[in-house]
Amino acid sequence: MRVVLAEDLYLLRDGLTLLLEANGFDVVAAVSTGPELVKALDELRPDVAVVDVRLPPTFTDEGLQAALAARRKVPGLPVLVLSQHVEQLYARELLADGAGAIGYLLKDRVLNSDQFIDAVRRVAGGGTAMDPEVISKLLASNARHEPLAELSPREREVLELMAGGKSNAAIAAQLFVSEGAVGKHTANIFAKLRLVPSDDTNRRVLAVLAYLNSTEA
Repeated sequence: MRVVLAEDLYLLRDGLTLLLEANGFDVVAAVSTGPELVKALDELRPDVAVVDVRLPPTFTDEGLQAALAARRKVPGLPVLVLSQHVEQLYARELLADGAGAIGYLLKDRVLNSDQFIDAVRRVAGGGTAMDPEVISKLLASNARHEPLAELSPREREVLELMAGGKSNAAIAAQLFVSEGAVGKHTANIFAKLRLVPSDDTNRRVLAVLAYLNSTEA
């Protein structure tokens, strides 16, 4: 699996490269600036991009913007963003197209190599990998929105795990319920959030978007 990595700190960039390659990934480019990332994504079209939000030259959001631009050119291009802090605006921008294959991890999670590699694989496979702290803040900030108020406590619990990228089987195992029960909760969540089936969108991602969008209501 081909990876483009963007991280301005040499030691972290080198360490992530070694970690990815040790787990079977082919790091086809490891860059340190926003312009280099734009060029690498455009020319190499990797299977997944692992991107620091803040890159030179301005250290604002070059990494995020490069990733978003690449997804506009290649819809659904898998992108895992690494950030020092929870920035809800960035998470909202990443999820806005509803296509999935998106991740947002705090850099502290990289210290857990298994968790990091699992997130890269999940995103590369078209899933989501949202940091639990990000999800927690998103859920808290939307708690008073009416459609969300219709969710039961268990449905909220399922949604949080679902938004974190877990499959129904994984959610069932964590909550000690059957996979069928999780499927019913998921269907209820989609119904209460008015998310209809479509070949063009991912309802799991849109469920998270419903929370994000409600903060602007």
